[in-house]
Amino acid sequence: MDVDRYHPCQIEPVDEAAVLQASVPGYDTFCVIDYESAPKFVVHKIDELSKFDAAVTSVVSCFGCQTGKEAVRVVYSPVGELNDFDDVRRYAEAAAQALRRALSAGSKQPVLVLPGRTARFKHAPLVALLGALHELYVPLQLREDVPTKSHRIRKLGICCPADTQLAGEVVRTVYALEAGRFVARDIGGGDPERMAPPRVAEYVQQAFASGRVKVTIVDDPTRFEREYPLFQAVNRAAETVQRHRGRIIFLEYQPPKPARKTLILVGKGVTYDTGGADIKAGGIMAGMSRDKCGAAAVAGFMKVIEQRQPADVHAIGVLCMVRNSVGEECYVSDEMLTSRAGVRVRVGNTDAEGRMAMADALCQMKERVLAERLPDPHLYTIATLTGHAVLAVGNSAIVMDNGPARAAGHALELQQAGEDVGDPFEVSVLRREDFNFHKGKCYGEDVLQANNLPSSRTPRGHQGPAAFLMMATGLDKCGLNSSQPIKYSHLDIAGSAGDVPDTPTGSPILALVRTHLN
Repeated sequence: MDVDRYHPCQIEPVDEAAVLQASVPGYDTFCVIDYESAPKFVVHKIDELSKFDAAVTSVVSCFGCQTGKEAVRVVYSPVGELNDFDDVRRYAEAAAQALRRALSAGSKQPVLVLPGRTARFKHAPLVALLGALHELYVPLQLREDVPTKSHRIRKLGICCPADTQLAGEVVRTVYALEAGRFVARDIGGGDPERMAPPRVAEYVQQAFASGRVKVTIVDDPTRFEREYPLFQAVNRAAETVQRHRGRIIFLEYQPPKPARKTLILVGKGVTYDTGGADIKAGGIMAGMSRDKCGAAAVAGFMKVIEQRQPADVHAIGVLCMVRNSVGEECYVSDEMLTSRAGVRVRVGNTDAEGRMAMADALCQMKERVLAERLPDPHLYTIATLTGHAVLAVGNSAIVMDNGPARAAGHALELQQAGEDVGDPFEVSVLRREDFNFHKGKCYGEDVLQANNLPSSRTPRGHQGPAAFLMMATGLDKCGLNSSQPIKYSHLDIAGSAGDVPDTPTGSPILALVRTHLN
């Protein structure tokens, strides 16, 4: 596999016999994370070292192994003993640490010895390789500004002594997955200027230049006013600065065969969140360039679709790219706005802009589902939406289903899929309290957009926004007892997307791919 712009390095299965003999031409380091699948010469060395240093089985080590006339460099990053509460991410973490240590030791072309499959962790080899590639990612702006640093290494060898066929299979699977995560990292991690809405549109057009995924960009303020009024309210202040003007980007894949199901993903793409008129004060604005990771994940998922080209899955992605700027044109609390669905919305807090940015596009997709009778549709919103999500579940994502999606068992299926591949989810349940919270409080308003407290100080602070999105779009009329039920799930990835200074994770691409494209 050649290096291309959507992978951090070339990934090459290497000869198992050569690895076992510690002689792989061109490679300078053996990275091992699992004692059980380690080559015998490494096992012997670990056993020897552990007599003098018990820590060798629990911390990252770099040592030389004498094999014949020459010594070879080995990095051992042990997964360690896994208890009942560990998960497959331990393999990704160990592989990332191994590559980090190999690079610091001067390695230019390492071999990663993958762990074998286990009864509990069947996807350990895949997750380990994904962890290594995550470590090797170079941020977009560094690649562009300093081309000599565009790759940390050029080639990564892969071997799995426990299964001679596995390495090739893993590489083929990872190729598509990593292309998607790479796009998501580029968009999600770009700074507020490099990934301002117009430049996201440019990047997306280049990323999908193959034509297998159709790209449509809406950039007309008049059309925003008419068709996406809640989005345009957020966009109003940014509209005065040409390079910050909003974009709604549609990505659509039509399968070669009649579609078996339809996936529609709407992503929050707030390229920078000042809080608007309700400004984020006290030093809490830093990191708000990552508020576009929902839209970034949608683009990444569509990149996987482009790579996989599923025969019978119709997929639509919508990136709602907007900057929540502050200025004389910014929208303010107490404004009364009418959504695309004809719902009268009173603004409660301008820092609740993500739900505003997505609502009208979500409504449009609901309209398409009903008008075109799309087969087995499932609507998603994906967003770094609430601090409450982080407070509630830490660095996991949260899934919330409406009635039809819950009846289909979706949330538990997505949770298990994420568990399999190290993209964890917690399940939250929407209740009537969430809808009551957002009911209009004043005569003449249908929906209250938000209260005036941070979500982290609001009871059920991550569930309420999902209820708002349903109420503002009319999806609350598409429940189990309606004549036209539609599956809808809201994914809050505020905890799982990766905050500055960490590399964006690409969550929830892996879980969605395993759920829908496996």
